[in-house]
Amino acid sequence: MNVPTPSLDGILLVDKPTGCTSHDVVAHIRRSFGIKKVGHAGTLDPLATGLLILLLGKATKISQYLISLNKEYEGEFLLGQSTDSHDSDGEVVESKPLPADLNEIKLKTEMLRFIGDQYQTPPMFSAKKHKGKPLYKMARQGQEVDREARFIHISAFDLTAIDLPRGGFRVACSKGTYVRTLIHDLGQNLTCGAHMTALRRTSIDRFHIKDAVTMDEIDNMNHSDIRRKLIPIYQAVPSHVL
Repeated sequence: MNVPTPSLDGILLVDKPTGCTSHDVVAHIRRSFGIKKVGHAGTLDPLATGLLILLLGKATKISQYLISLNKEYEGEFLLGQSTDSHDSDGEVVESKPLPADLNEIKLKTEMLRFIGDQYQTPPMFSAKKHKGKPLYKMARQGQEVDREARFIHISAFDLTAIDLPRGGFRVACSKGTYVRTLIHDLGQNLTCGAHMTALRRTSIDRFHIKDAVTMDEIDNMNHSDIRRKLIPIYQAVPSHVL
């Protein structure tokens, strides 16, 4: 007599590697463990690494709550070059010399100007849709359309390393923030341009990258191993959400 395998319902924290999409990770989990319902609570660009919240089984019903949580990132940037995608995956569209007086103090001062509430215009190379068509598909065809600015909040934007023209940063922000566009805008304010060269999501509210499993670890897990890693739904959201 075959005993049915208990369903996998809960939240799985995954450390996404660079070079793959969030959808690739979802598809891999769905295929590897035969789970019909797998979702995520906020995507990461292919260039980015770090914390990805996967929702398995019944946990897909709480995606709206988890997507709204604040996030923290660490990353790197290059000053003096702007790209069409605002990161190193794109084509360089402009190169300018760095201001002669640019130093650590001036860079930190300019970064502080981004703290607080603001409106941010999504980049053309994004999954946002215009009349039902993803912007990135239009961008690849050389098209550019007006995009509605979105309200965001930046609670921290710190310089963590500097070796001009390169630097490192940490940012804490609200949902919907395009960190690569934040770096692009920083470069525009400095008059020399900039683009993001690396990004790693380290936390989403109380969920941390230290508790995430890698894709290599997942490939060596069975259903029981995955179940032990799942965060129960009731622990992930307040009781009034359930």
